Amino acid sequence: MKVAAKLEDIKEQINQACGKANREPNEVRLIAVTKYVSIERANEALEAGITDLGENRDEGLLNKWEVLGDKPVWHYIGTLQTRKVKKIIDKVEYIHSLDRLSLAEEINKRANRKIKCLVQVNVSAEESKHGLPPEEVIPFIQSLRTFKNICVEGLMTMAPFINDELVLRECFRKLRKLREQVQALNLDFAPCTELSMGMSNDFAIAIEEGATMVRIGTALVGEDE
Repeated sequence: MKVAAKLEDIKEQINQACGKANREPNEVRLIAVTKYVSIERANEALEAGITDLGENRDEGLLNKWEVLGDKPVWHYIGTLQTRKVKKIIDKVEYIHSLDRLSLAEEINKRANRKIKCLVQVNVSAEESKHGLPPEEVIPFIQSLRTFKNICVEGLMTMAPFINDELVLRECFRKLRKLREQVQALNLDFAPCTELSMGMSNDFAIAIEEGATMVRIGTALVGEDE
């Protein structure tokens, strides 16, 4: 199926989820995760009307950048090694995986403008997942006060890959409540308006629980690599 056809289906699911939550569809930013597809498929997504692309490896982002340049808004959504920051820092608008001070220091050092960062939170406490424990998030954000090239735009999490709706909702709800705690601090360097949560298998639930960014790969662009 062509990306354009899949996009219409995804949009309908977004509309339905927003309707259940009394939200407007334009409150949700759709990020097409292109890590498993070719440059041609990524370009097809752009031609279908998608504006935001997400990559989780520096090689994938750089390869697609060579052809697509700044046509899309680029999101780096994977674990980012400190030594690779310099390769991608001038090409991305959002980094969804800020989870440690050494990474923040490197982003701040290498950037020549404010980078919109989301702090990754391991809400589900799974050992296989990256991210800060929820109780460490606010102290970590407060430690970024002097980093002039970092703006904490929001929080990101990955829910467990399961079909238990109650568990998924609780995971997303915890992240939303944590964001509310950060917002209550009124930090000018951390407006924390974004919630990046929800992927191909659970994005509708994430939207119902407040997601402002959903990261959809397989259900939208498929897999061809």
